[in-house]
Amino acid sequence: MGDQVRVRYAPSPTGHLHIGNARTALFNYLYARNQGGKFIIRIEDTDVKRNIAGGEESQLKYLKWLGIDWDESIDVGGEYGPYRQTERLDLYRVYWQDLIDRGLAYRCYCTEEELEAEREEQLARGETPRYSGKHRNLTDEQRAAFEQEGRVASIRFRVPEDRTYSFNDIVKGPISFQTTEMGDFVIVKRDGIPTYNFAVAVDDHLMEITHVLRGEDHISNTPRQLMIYEALGWEAPLFGHMTLIVGEDHKKLSKRNESIIQFISQYEDLGYLPEALFNFIALLGWSPEGEEEIFSKEELISIFNADRLSKSPAVFDTNKLAHLNNHYIKHADPQRIADLAIPHLQKAGRLPAELSDEQRAWAESLVTLYQEQMVAASDIVDLSEIFFRTHLELDAEAASILSESQVPAVLSAFLAKVEAAGEFTPAAIGALIKEVQKETGNKGKALFMPIRVAVTGQTHGRDLNATIALIGRSRVIDRLKAQIKGA
Repeated sequence: MGDQVRVRYAPSPTGHLHIGNARTALFNYLYARNQGGKFIIRIEDTDVKRNIAGGEESQLKYLKWLGIDWDESIDVGGEYGPYRQTERLDLYRVYWQDLIDRGLAYRCYCTEEELEAEREEQLARGETPRYSGKHRNLTDEQRAAFEQEGRVASIRFRVPEDRTYSFNDIVKGPISFQTTEMGDFVIVKRDGIPTYNFAVAVDDHLMEITHVLRGEDHISNTPRQLMIYEALGWEAPLFGHMTLIVGEDHKKLSKRNESIIQFISQYEDLGYLPEALFNFIALLGWSPEGEEEIFSKEELISIFNADRLSKSPAVFDTNKLAHLNNHYIKHADPQRIADLAIPHLQKAGRLPAELSDEQRAWAESLVTLYQEQMVAASDIVDLSEIFFRTHLELDAEAASILSESQVPAVLSAFLAKVEAAGEFTPAAIGALIKEVQKETGNKGKALFMPIRVAVTGQTHGRDLNATIALIGRSRVIDRLKAQIKGA
C-alpha cells in the first residue's frame, strides 16, 4: 500500500443520491483533500436487477452540484480502471479461480429451496441461520452429478474455523468478530457476478485504497472482507465506520420518513444552496473544534480531521439546516437568488412563463425584498402572496387596527396623495407618507399601521415603502378605496 491517501465513494446506481450517501462521499472527499490524497468514485453496479436508468448520471450530477469533485472515475478515467464493476468481471475471475485452486473457495450447488429449508430448520432449533457447509467437500463425481441435473453452482468462500478477526476502527476503536457463528459465504453468484464483499475487497486492493470510510451498517461486512484480504495475501485498508443518521426522534433515518427531505435532488428543486447543504452535511457526525458552524468548503477541507468523527448517532436537525441555508441565502448575490426563486413563481402561476424586461425587473425586486426571510428559494411563493391577491382577507388584529378612529382620515389622505403622485418609487412613497403625517397629525403606528393593513392585509411585513411600490399604484388605489368604502 502506497504512502498517498486514496479513498473512494462507491455508489450503486439503484437510486438517486440520498443524504446518507452524500455524507459518505463528502467525508471521503474532505479526508482526501485534507491529506493531499486522491478521491475515487467507483460504480458498484453488480446488482443488475436493481439498477435504475440514469442512476449513475444522477449520482455524479448531484455530487457535482454539492461542490464535490473527484480524481478518478467513469467520467474522468484513471490508471486503476475500469471504474464500473460490471466492466471488471475478468479481473474478479482471476482471483476467485485462484481461491478455488488453493481450496479456499468451492462450488456450491445448493438450490434456493434447499437453502431456505436449511434456514427454517435452524431457526426451529433456535440456532442462528448460517450455511451448514454441506457442499464443502464434494467429490468430482458429486459435482458432475449435480451439473448433470442442470444445477448451476455459486462459489463460496471457506470460512476459517474458530478464528478471530480484529481491526482498529478509525471511529469506533477495536472491533473483533468470531467465525464460530459464520457460515461459508457466497463470493460469486450463479450468474457469474461477484457478490459485494468479494468485489469490493478486490477493487479496493487493486485501486490501492488506503482508507475505507463508510456507514456503520457495513461493519458486519468487514470480517468477510478481511478474510478475502488474508486469503489473497493482501494488506487490508484502514476502516472507519460512521454512525447512523437519525431523525429528531432519534430513530434511524428511513426513506419512508417523509418529515425529512432526504434526496439531494429535492433540495435543488426547492431552491436550497449547495454550499449550505455541503456545510450542513459536513456536520452530520463530525464536529470541528470550537462552536462555529458556518464554514466554506475550503475551510472544511483545511480543518477536517477523521479523529473527530462522532461515536454517537448524527441527528438530522431540520432547524439547523434551515438556519444554515437562510444564512447562505441572505449573503448571496441577489441576482442568483432571483434566478432560483422566479421559476417557483412561474410554476405557481403567479408569473407568466415568458417575462418581459419590465416583468423580470419587477420579479427580481420582489425576490430581493424577501431574500433575508427565505429558508429556500421556493419560499418566495408563500412569502409574496399579498402581491397576487385580488381580495384582502383581514384577521382580527388587522381588522382592529382599521377600526381605530384616525384611520378614515389617514387612508383618505394617503389615497389622494397616491392618485396625484408622479413617481411611484419607494423614496417617493416615503415622502407621500410624511405629507400625510403633516396633514393629519398622525405619526408612528397610528400612521403606518393603517396604511400597511389597508394595502397588504397584514400587520407585519417587509419595508413598507418598497412593498407599496411593488404592489403598484393601481392596485394600491383599489385596495385603499375598498377599505375606505368598507369602513
